[in-house]
Amino acid sequence: MPTIQQVAEAFSSHQFREIYDFLHPRVEWTLVGAARLEGIEQVRYACEQSLTQLEQTSTQFLRFKTIAGPDAVAIDSVAKYVDAKWQRSFVRSCDIYEFTQGYLTAITSYTAEIDPEDLP
Repeated sequence: MPTIQQVAEAFSSHQFREIYDFLHPRVEWTLVGAARLEGIEQVRYACEQSLTQLEQTSTQFLRFKTIAGPDAVAIDSVAKYVDAKWQRSFVRSCDIYEFTQGYLTAITSYTAEIDPEDLP
């Protein structure tokens, strides 16, 4: 069984299918300013939609910092995305993961597209 840090890092790096077994049935994902997803089905659906959108996109993490505690993990990242038309975007995010008995119970995601000049 992976550690909570490994589960959180997989989620933040878009390796969603690797962690589906560790989602609590009543997991909640708050996408601050955008949506609140409740339950494993809504979260999995959003993950699959994201994977579909990323199929024709390359992703490079320019920053990926993890802070892990006994029942929570926070990840601060900056990702560079390049689509099939060579259009680039840079996204900064902070994801906070909460766990109960090894299962992911809550995710809070803060994301913002940033200008390349503002890269850390």
